[in-house]
Amino acid sequence: MTAEVGDLAPDFTLRSHTGDEVTLSQYRGEKNVVIQTHLFSFTGG
Repeated sequence: MTAEVGDLAPDFTLRSHTGDEVTLSQYRGEKNVVIQTHLFSFTGG
């Protein structure tokens, strides 16, 4: 599955750095959201 510019991201919930749960959809229509991944963090690669 490839994402294209303008596609909606699937909804998901993660824990923030403060331990609070954050759901992507709680920001829909309110704020822009940037999703950043670190593929090799903590892997030694």
